[in-house]
Amino acid sequence: MAPLRLYWTFARPFTLIPPMIGIFSGSLIGYGASHARFPVLKVALAVLAAAVLNAGSNGLNQVCDLQNDRINKPHRPLPSGKMTMRQAWIFIVLAYFAALAMVAVVNAETFLIYLTAALATVAYSAPPVRLKRNSVGSNLIIALIRGELLKVAGWAAVATVLQSLEPWYIGFIYFVFLSGATTTKDFADIEGDRAAGCITLPVRYGATWSARAISPAFIAPWLLLPLGLELKILTGNPWAIIALSVIMLAWGSYVIYLINKDPYRLVTEGENHPSWHHMYWMMMIGHLGLAGAYLIRLT
Repeated sequence: MAPLRLYWTFARPFTLIPPMIGIFSGSLIGYGASHARFPVLKVALAVLAAAVLNAGSNGLNQVCDLQNDRINKPHRPLPSGKMTMRQAWIFIVLAYFAALAMVAVVNAETFLIYLTAALATVAYSAPPVRLKRNSVGSNLIIALIRGELLKVAGWAAVATVLQSLEPWYIGFIYFVFLSGATTTKDFADIEGDRAAGCITLPVRYGATWSARAISPAFIAPWLLLPLGLELKILTGNPWAIIALSVIMLAWGSYVIYLINKDPYRLVTEGENHPSWHHMYWMMMIGHLGLAGAYLIRLT
């Protein structure tokens, strides 16, 4: 049981929930918009694959961030010595292979999206590309993987994404959100990231400037919801979409207040600063709320 708990910790289980919800909600949105048959088994495989791929990418990130984590998170399995590098690599390879194998039986579109996401996670973490070293590139690649492609992949498990702008527009909403909100994980890691040469926004510009710079990302995406209705791109229940927009705008405004009230507190709270939790919860509620708006349309 001890090794299983170790691998569970290494996978960072809390971070696996948003991609699972993102794929599932994307599938529900695709179902609501296209009226296609809902392939339960294929959607289940896509949801499980999202968690497994995310676990593998979390592992790869920890291998590549070992120097950072010795300073920032010494309690994690690798820097603490509880897990060997060989164990870590076995877990990573099996996770990537299992995730791609699962979506290979869903359909070609879904497989290609997952393959793109898998390659992007390698580009984010691993040399020689290691986009994590770049203050802008790191945010954009995460926004692509866990924002844009996540929603499109969920839709693709139910219906094609090649004949409509809608899934790509929905993915763009979450791309905009994560392009800024993902920085909430970087504030507490300044010391280790600087030592390892990872020039995140807080490392390059400091806590105060970075908190202000990412603030629009907590507002702008939710303004894209009513805009999508006005442009006749979004086809879900309009009242439900407006209600979701209002809720998320209010929530985003609170998070902006939270991260700007005392920016330097962000660098002393460890990896679980409240704004980081808010980012994850906003993502999950945003996913489920939009899916609900498309299911209401069917009633």
